[in-house]
Amino acid sequence: MSSTASEEKSLELKIFIFLTVFLAPLLSVILVSGLGFAIWFTQIIAGPPGAG
Repeated sequence: MSSTASEEKSLELKIFIFLTVFLAPLLSVILVSGLGFAIWFTQIIAGPPGAG
């Protein structure tokens, strides 16, 4: 196995770990928080569900 293939595999593993350990959980938290904020803000403007 050549040095280039070994370096490429190492880089691929580092990118995979970054995506699974850091990026996916961070994006999940941001998405859920954003949705929660949007619902909260909508209820401030329009009132709770069933009101009206």
